[in-house]
Amino acid sequence: MTDDRRAYSAVSIGLHWTVFVLIIAAWSLGLYMADLPLSPQKLKYFSWHKWIGVTIFFLAVFRAVSRLVHPPPPLPASVPPRQRIAEGVSHALLYLLIFVVPVSGWLYSSASGVPTVYLGWVQLPDLVGKDKALAEQLKQTHILLNMVLFGIVCIHAAAALKHHFLDRDEVLARMLPFLKK
Repeated sequence: MTDDRRAYSAVSIGLHWTVFVLIIAAWSLGLYMADLPLSPQKLKYFSWHKWIGVTIFFLAVFRAVSRLVHPPPPLPASVPPRQRIAEGVSHALLYLLIFVVPVSGWLYSSASGVPTVYLGWVQLPDLVGKDKALAEQLKQTHILLNMVLFGIVCIHAAAALKHHFLDRDEVLARMLPFLKK
């Protein structure tokens, strides 16, 4: 197998790490602003949080299309079948959540009666009408989905590090080509 086929494409690698950084930024901002008193600063942070979420959603769409064009490289032959299944399930959940988490935030924003204006220029349509009770449910759903995403990201990272440091295989090097032996 050629080295080109063992690593993800440059586009896939770039999208992976860009989405990762944006997710960390969105989580950090969300945690920071959640307990702030209502103020112009908090509203600015909410706008930034929503902009990041919309960007993640757009990149998730691009990433899904890119994955169809550039399929992932195969796992090393040494990876056992149950780990292959776990890899497939975890990637499917990660892809699902990078779509669903931003949409849950958009739904929450819509139900709260607060428009989502991407980068301060493009107002996205409300997905649901203003409804205080629904907004509270959607807020809790958004938080729960983020907690699930956080857990899966941690498991994903731990598995990649396990493959690199314990199994000493090429799984992590597929996404970080500079690690190749």
